[in-house]
Amino acid sequence: MGIAAQTPQVRRDPGLLIRLFRHRHDYAYVAPALVVMMLVIAYPIYDTIYLSFFNTPPNLALEDKIFIGTGNYTRVLGMDSFREATWNTLVWTVFSTFFAFVLGFAAAMALNDAFRGRGLLRGILLVPYVISAVAASYVWRWLYHSDFGVIGAVAVQLGLSATPINFLDNTDRVMAALIAVNVWKEFPFAMIMMLAGLQTVPDQLLRAARVDGAGAWSRFWHITFPHVRHVALVTTLLLLVANLNSFTIPWIMTGGGPAGATEIWITHIYQLAFGRIRFGLASAYSVILFIVMMTMGWFYVRALTRGDDKRPG
Repeated sequence: MGIAAQTPQVRRDPGLLIRLFRHRHDYAYVAPALVVMMLVIAYPIYDTIYLSFFNTPPNLALEDKIFIGTGNYTRVLGMDSFREATWNTLVWTVFSTFFAFVLGFAAAMALNDAFRGRGLLRGILLVPYVISAVAASYVWRWLYHSDFGVIGAVAVQLGLSATPINFLDNTDRVMAALIAVNVWKEFPFAMIMMLAGLQTVPDQLLRAARVDGAGAWSRFWHITFPHVRHVALVTTLLLLVANLNSFTIPWIMTGGGPAGATEIWITHIYQLAFGRIRFGLASAYSVILFIVMMTMGWFYVRALTRGDDKRPG
């Protein structure tokens, strides 16, 4: 009795047009949203890229712009203010992200275990995140005020300083003061994300490790951290993107000053566009920031989809 050879059947790709036709009803449902996104996102991006190739002097109308090719990009990259703003942006982004994540992770670890009043404490720690950034900025401006600020008055009362501390008008302290406000505003987000990740850690493994004599650090490094590593990466990337594009706190509290000590990319772009009326130069600056943001977005998508290609279809 012979055994008939069986040839494996190869599934052919139906093609793009056929797939679109099969899902035509699905695309019809999302078409209105896609149209809105094209109007409010795609067109402004296109117009910004287009305007970045033109010179728009303040004494000319926008219709009289002059085509200069990549001249705006060359000028932006060669400006001393761009290099200073780049350094300030790196300091602002890196330190804000690091301290917000560390503080949020520590709060999540502390709030992960059940204890009386945990729900109330979680709600209190969420207050900075839900407060408007504009309102928070104005409140902290008064707290930091060199003459009437609460922080300076408390420092004098405690004997930490002979005179009220000058935070926002001192070039050596102002960036650290703004980063502290930003960390206070953002750490609840990291806390929420990491608290959600900690819920996925198997309690059986932690109990087994405790029975085997593993210490707190060993349990954290070998059990807890591997389970929350993916969430930690996504949270860090989200914080990086948010801080790189942050505008409200630096602009309201200092406006980029004093002497450009807190001038970061986004506030510098605003100054060029609406302070000096150089829309072409600001557009080129914005495109550079857009490329950086898209690069970080690519890493974010890679972090979200990591392991998808290993899953069975």
